[in-house]
Amino acid sequence: MGARNRGFGPARLSLVGAICIAAWAGSAAAQTQSIGDPPEAENMRLVGHDDLQARSAYQPTIHHQGDRWIAYIGHHGGTDAVPDPVDPLTGQAEANGTSIVDVTDPAHPVYLRHLPGQPGSYEQGGAQMVRVCDGKTLPKGDPGAVYLLRTFGSEAHEIWNVADPKNPVLVTRLDGLKDTHKSWWECDTGIAFLVSGAPAWRTRRMTQVYDLGDPAHPVKIRDFGLPGQQPGASGAVPTELHGPISTGPQGNRVYFGYGTDKGGMLQIVDRDKLLHGPKEPTPENLRYPEIGRLALSALNGAHTTFPMPQMPIAEFAKDKVGGLRDIVMIVDEAILNECGEARQMVWFADVTVENRPMMISSYTVPESSGDFCERGGRFGSHFSNESMAPVFYKKLAFIAFFNAGVRALDVRDPYHPREVGYFIPSITAATDKRCVTIDEKDRCKVAIQTNNVETEESGYIYIVDRANTGLHILELSGAARAVAGLP
Repeated sequence: MGARNRGFGPARLSLVGAICIAAWAGSAAAQTQSIGDPPEAENMRLVGHDDLQARSAYQPTIHHQGDRWIAYIGHHGGTDAVPDPVDPLTGQAEANGTSIVDVTDPAHPVYLRHLPGQPGSYEQGGAQMVRVCDGKTLPKGDPGAVYLLRTFGSEAHEIWNVADPKNPVLVTRLDGLKDTHKSWWECDTGIAFLVSGAPAWRTRRMTQVYDLGDPAHPVKIRDFGLPGQQPGASGAVPTELHGPISTGPQGNRVYFGYGTDKGGMLQIVDRDKLLHGPKEPTPENLRYPEIGRLALSALNGAHTTFPMPQMPIAEFAKDKVGGLRDIVMIVDEAILNECGEARQMVWFADVTVENRPMMISSYTVPESSGDFCERGGRFGSHFSNESMAPVFYKKLAFIAFFNAGVRALDVRDPYHPREVGYFIPSITAATDKRCVTIDEKDRCKVAIQTNNVETEESGYIYIVDRANTGLHILELSGAARAVAGLP
């Protein structure tokens, strides 16, 4: 794979990371961190770090591009204190957008380019979401192009050609929207499920389905949402969409997560019926592609709905029926600082009988293992890796848990998920504070806020921080490596 040695082992660990982790290895009890404290870790090792220009980060997407590996990282908007951080590469203040980082040598990431997003703070600015497809894979793409699909703040979706990652070129813009977010793009078909806020719809977020097989000439297929969200409806408006994951034409399913942190729902949709069924957004047409749904408690939502079909369950191997089960992992999003809401967790649903899905298990980080409600910032689940590369798929899942870092779960028996590793980064001088209001006064603490996580086919784990602490590149060690079957 070119200049990059994708092997694993202690030789891949930077000297500084090795010293820090050796000093901290085996520590499960967590105290409030200060700058200079080593990271907390078990069965996960730090390989490399980039500060991402101290920008609040959301989605990392890691793409094998020629003989290089490139990380494309979406950012939230700036803060009230620093709305437009200075880009050291240009010397200019730039609204948060997309970081482009060469991670070919994971121990020494190289920051290539910052692509500014929409001016604005927090959720109202930036360019949170990123997906990447090669032009040679898309049905009608330019074979020499690499396409980056991203949100632009809350108002648009954009497609850029990043074949030269240092010099992106804008290809297409879909604008006039009101709240874009966590989309999904099928590289082999070009079909994109874009989370949008269409102006006439009654909800902040719904789905716009596009054919982006030729990124220069997008073709809209339809708008989609829950009955009651469509234009002209009346009565209560169902909870908004957070994001979909498609299994493509072979799996013929799209799994939609609604609700984020409360009143959530998993919706199972027939992909073919969604694409080719009647398009007018009547209640009947919106119901037509739906196969099943699973309502969550009013206390919990569905941020990420990650499918794991046809999982072999060892316990059921001798049973005449049911040895293989279709599983969806549902990850909620914690919203409020210092445990100011119900605990947001990871849930496992058995959807083998699709019109009767049922919850079978759950997972959370024990709060007492690190006094996480007192650490500051959010504590609870947010995001899982979404890569379906064989190295981890149906074996390990990685969950971003805000101030509890990233957690590695053994999911081979989804009826009994088991934590086998974790990593909580050290705070830095750039780590931003998080506040709660007590007796009309702000009480602020500085805490890690591991926001999102992604993996790629060679087995590295990439986590990014909501509180400006940057990108950490990790690898597994010990028992967690054994679960993945890594040498």
